[in-house]
Amino acid sequence: MKELSEAEWNVMESLWESFPKVGSQIVADMVNRTGWSRSTTLTMLRRMTDKGLIFCEDNGKMKTYTPLIERETAVKKETESFLNRVYHGSISMLVCGFVQRQRLSQDEIAELRQILDEAEEGKYD
Repeated sequence: MKELSEAEWNVMESLWESFPKVGSQIVADMVNRTGWSRSTTLTMLRRMTDKGLIFCEDNGKMKTYTPLIERETAVKKETESFLNRVYHGSISMLVCGFVQRQRLSQDEIAELRQILDEAEEGKYD
């Protein structure tokens, strides 16, 4: 799977919230989320169908759209891309960058420790 563009993320978020959706529902959602016109949204839907990101079922009167990739899959790909692009693949640089810019609560620190302990135990293998 290739990375999703920002525009594609907007459409996918709409579909991940509930699917299948008819085109008019997505058009209305995109007006609210992005201010896109009907034609812009329909163009995006066609392109995303052509790319294999969504499935379009045309039953004559209306088209129904369903995502073909799961949100979790897209999030993992985006996270990996961001980590590699910005932090050269270094998770410690990423965490350090966030911690230096934003104060963490004691609960957040405890949660991070628990995640690291579980990773050390091999829970995420």
